[in-house]
Amino acid sequence: MQENSRWHAFENADQIAVAACQQILNAAERAIADHGMFKLVLAGGKTPEHVYQLLSQADTNWSKWVIYYGDERSLPADHPDRNSVMASQALLSKVSIPAEQIHTMPTEIGTELAAAFYQPLVAAALPFDLVLLGVGEDGHTASLFPEHQHDQDELVHAVYNSPKPPQERITLSAAALSNSHKVIFLIAGGNKQEVVKHWQQGADLPVARIQPENPIDIYILREYLQTLATSDLSPDYCAQQGYALDSANQHHDNMPG
Repeated sequence: MQENSRWHAFENADQIAVAACQQILNAAERAIADHGMFKLVLAGGKTPEHVYQLLSQADTNWSKWVIYYGDERSLPADHPDRNSVMASQALLSKVSIPAEQIHTMPTEIGTELAAAFYQPLVAAALPFDLVLLGVGEDGHTASLFPEHQHDQDELVHAVYNSPKPPQERITLSAAALSNSHKVIFLIAGGNKQEVVKHWQQGADLPVARIQPENPIDIYILREYLQTLATSDLSPDYCAQQGYALDSANQHHDNMPG
């Protein structure tokens, strides 16, 4: 388990989306005030999609937002299963972020070429201001899958044997995803109880390799935590009704809803 993390339990995915939306807007305000732009890495999935729909209604300085992606499937540019298509429909087509500040992963040109194209963009962007991530039932995050080996010097990996279709993708590396002022995991949907248990017990999962300097925030359904026996959890972990306690034992956060 990440040694420096804050676990926030919510009753449903809607509450997670609302809380994440507010945190993103707060991070954007701070980043724009600090260095004039907000560099955000988007995730795919249903819960992020809801977050993006909420963000599309927000009043913020969109001209200062710069968008990147954590991963992308190697599919035609307009394929509905692409993360970029979902993000465009839910958010990017509805707000005034300049087109040149939306850095889509061009996987339609080929997996290897797309990874090579995206690498210098990521190198120039680091550190990100905020990275959004999800967790799969096998412990993958972005398109970093269990048992896959990658060149640790790469910021962007070409993926050729994804256990989920399509087999070809590109993904930011664990090092690139970790190089962010703030990282938020959104965990809702599917059967995540087992992977959360293994994550809490310190299993070597891709999700556990995301290690930013600042504490990560994990927004999770309460039901995924209530199924865990106290003996299953790290000694540093504690979740109480209506509260979240970070794993460094630093403070309690009153949870909304």
